Amino acid sequence: MQLIIVESPSKAKTIEKYLGGKYKVDASGGHVRDLPEKRLGVNVSKNFEPNYVIPEDKKEVIKRLKEKVAKADKIYLATDPDREGEAISWHLKEVLGLGANASRIEFNEISERAVNEALKNPRDINYNLVDSQQARRVLDRLVGYKLSPLLCKRIKDGLSAGRVQSVALRIIVDREREIKAFVPEEYWNLTLRAKVGKSVLSAVLVEKGGKKYKPTGKEEADRAENEILGSPVYVSDVKNTTTKSHAFPPFTTSTMQQDASAKLNMSAPACMQVAQHLYEGIETPQGHLALVTYIRTDSVRVSSEAQAAARKLIAEKYGKEYVPEKPNFYKSKKNAQDAHEAIRPIDVSLTPEKAKTLLDKNHYNLYKLIYDRFIASQMSEAEYNLTQITLNSGDYAFKASARTVNFNGYTAVYEDYHLTDADEGETVKAIPKVEKGENLVVSGLDKEQKFTKPPVRFTDASLVRMMEEKGIGRPSTYASIISVLSKRKYTVKEGKNLVPTDIAFEITDMLVKYFPDIMDVSFTANMEDKLDDIENGGDWHKLIADFYPAFSEKLNFASTDGDEMTDVKCDKCGAPMIRKSGRYGKFLACSRYPECSNIKSENEEVSDVKCDKCGAFMVYKNGKYGKFLACPNYPACTNIKPLDEEKSTEKCEKCGGDMVIKTGRFGKYLQCLNCKDTRSLTEKVGVCPDCGKPTQKMTSRSGKVFYGCSGYPECKFMSWDLPTGETCPKCGSYVVMAKDGKTRKCSNKECDYTDKKKGKK
Repeated sequence: MQLIIVESPSKAKTIEKYLGGKYKVDASGGHVRDLPEKRLGVNVSKNFEPNYVIPEDKKEVIKRLKEKVAKADKIYLATDPDREGEAISWHLKEVLGLGANASRIEFNEISERAVNEALKNPRDINYNLVDSQQARRVLDRLVGYKLSPLLCKRIKDGLSAGRVQSVALRIIVDREREIKAFVPEEYWNLTLRAKVGKSVLSAVLVEKGGKKYKPTGKEEADRAENEILGSPVYVSDVKNTTTKSHAFPPFTTSTMQQDASAKLNMSAPACMQVAQHLYEGIETPQGHLALVTYIRTDSVRVSSEAQAAARKLIAEKYGKEYVPEKPNFYKSKKNAQDAHEAIRPIDVSLTPEKAKTLLDKNHYNLYKLIYDRFIASQMSEAEYNLTQITLNSGDYAFKASARTVNFNGYTAVYEDYHLTDADEGETVKAIPKVEKGENLVVSGLDKEQKFTKPPVRFTDASLVRMMEEKGIGRPSTYASIISVLSKRKYTVKEGKNLVPTDIAFEITDMLVKYFPDIMDVSFTANMEDKLDDIENGGDWHKLIADFYPAFSEKLNFASTDGDEMTDVKCDKCGAPMIRKSGRYGKFLACSRYPECSNIKSENEEVSDVKCDKCGAFMVYKNGKYGKFLACPNYPACTNIKPLDEEKSTEKCEKCGGDMVIKTGRFGKYLQCLNCKDTRSLTEKVGVCPDCGKPTQKMTSRSGKVFYGCSGYPECKFMSWDLPTGETCPKCGSYVVMAKDGKTRKCSNKECDYTDKKKGKK
C-alpha cells in the first residue's frame, strides 16, 4: 500500500477518485503542530527557536495517520505547493517519524494527469521553504504576542496587533482622516452645444490660454460664458486614430479577489473560501470534481498545454480571427514568487454553461469569472476607432471624443471593471462629422456647478490592490487580514466600504507613537522581501536577531512610558512603589514586580470598616456602579461590600440575625449579617381583599412586578394590579389601581366599572 497525505478531506477525496485502489489518501486537516496558543512559544534567549506543540484536536489525527504509515510501503506528502504547504509536510515528517520511504510531491492542479505526473517526480522536502515559513511565523508571533498585551494594558482588554494587520489598519485609518479633513473646492463644468447639420455636437471646456482650466465660481463661470458666446466657434483639430487594447493576464490571487469584489460583490474572505472549494473539489452529480488550479499565487504564467487548449477552443467557438498569431505571454510582477501557474480552469472543455448544472450560484459565478478571464487572456486585442475633436472660442478650448468598436477581440468574453473610454472630454459612441477649420453655430452652453470629492474609502478590492502595490503581506494573507480586522471590530462595512471604528484610531495612534518602523509601509514591504529571500538560502535566525533588539527596546519604553518612582512603600514587601499609567489613569505598582505583584490606587482612602473575612481595614474604590469598599489584601482576599448598608427592622428567618438592605444588579435586597442568607426586599402597599392583611409589591423571576398578600402562605392572594381595598359597586369584586396611577377599575374583566379622578362612568 502507498499512502498519500494531503491537508483537506475534500482534496483527499478528489485525488482518491483518480488513483484507484493502489493508493490510500488521507488528510491532516492542516498543521498537525504549531506554536502554543496561550504562550509565546519562542525561546528569545536561545536563537529564537520555536517550541512547537501538538494541539489536542490533532492527537487523534496523528494516531490515525501513524497507524496508516505503519502499514504503508511508501508515503507521499502532497500538501499545497507553497511554503505553508512545505512546512506542513515537514511537521508531518517530524511528528510521524517518517524516514527514507517518505517523499514530497506537489501539483498545481488536482487532475488525474497532474497527480500522476507528480508521483513520477518525488523530491525531498525543501528546507529553505520551511525556514521561510518559520521566519514569518516566529516574527509574526513575536510582534503579535508582545504588542497585544501592551494594547490591552494601555487601551482596552481584548485587543490584538499584528505585523501586517496593524499596517493595513493604519492605511484604512489614514484614508479616513484624509476624508474627514477634506475641504471641497467648487468648480464648474461648461458644455458647449453646436449645430452640425441635423445633429448636435457637445464638447466640454478643458483649457484656457493653452492650460487646463475649470471656472472656480459662478461669477467666473458667467464671465467665461459671456466671452465664449461672444466669440466665433470653430473646429481647431480633428484626430481620427485606431487604438488597440490588449487582453488582461489570467488571475492571480490578488486580481481574482479584486474582480470578485467589483463584479460579484463577494468579500475577499468569501472569495477565497469559494475558490478553495473549486481547487480542492466539490461533490457534484458527476462525482467529486476539482475545477481550477492552485488559488494562492502571484504568477501570471500558464502551462503550454493549457495555452494550446485555450487557443483551440477560441478558434472553434469564436473564429480564427480571435486567436492571435503568437500565444499571449505575460510578465509577472517584480516581487512575484512565480512558483505556480496563474489561476485557471483545469479543463477548458468544462465551460461555465456546462458547469452551471453542477454548481451553486456562488461557485458558478466565481468559476465563470476565472474561466472567462483565462480564455480572454489568450485572445486577440480589441480594436477601436477613436475620434477626438477640439473646438476653440477665443482663448477657450473644448474637446469631444467618440469611440467605436472596430473588432471586439477579447472583450467578446471579458470586460475589465475599471476600463475607461478616454482621458478627457465627453466620450460618446457616435459624433457628427466635422472638418478642421469649420465654423460652427452655437446652439447653447450648459453650466453645471460641481465640487471636488474626498478620497474614497477602501473596499475589499481597493485595499487588496493597495496592499499588493505597496508590497504589504502576500496574496495568501490578504483575505485573512481583512477578515481579522472585521472580526476584531476594527472595521465595519458600509455597503462595500471599510470604515474604521473609534478603537482603530486609538490603536493606530498608539502603535505609530511607539513603533513607527513597524507601522511604516515601506519598512513592512522591505521585511516581506527579506522574508522571501530566505527561500533562496538566507539565515532566518539572523533576520529575527537583527530585528528583535530594537523592537524589544521600543516595547520596554512603551510599557514604562509615564512610570515614576515614588516614596510610597509597598504594604506587602516594603519596596518602593512606581507610579504607572494605565487605561483607567494612574496607579501604584510594586517595583519588585514580578516577585511582588502588589498594585493599588494612587489616592487610596482607608475606611474604618473591617473586612469580615480577614480583619483588614477596607479601602474605598471606584467602580462602574460608583464607590464601594474593597479589602486591601486583594487578590488574597476578594471581599467587597457596598458603602452604605441600611439596617432593616426585619430579622433573618434562618438564624434570627440582623438584616441589612443591600443594592445589587437587580435592585435592593435583604441580607443577613450573620449567615449571609438573602431574600427580596418588599414594599407594603394596598390591602388584601381576601384576608385584609397588607399586600406587598414583589418581583417575579421574569422581572415583572406583582402584588401578593403578606400573609402568604396561609393566604395565597396575588394580583398583577395594585389592590385598593375597595369593593366594586357593580359586581362586588375587588377594585385595583390601573397602571396610570389615576384610574380605579374593577378586577373582574367582565365588569366595565371604572372611577377616574375627573369624571365617572
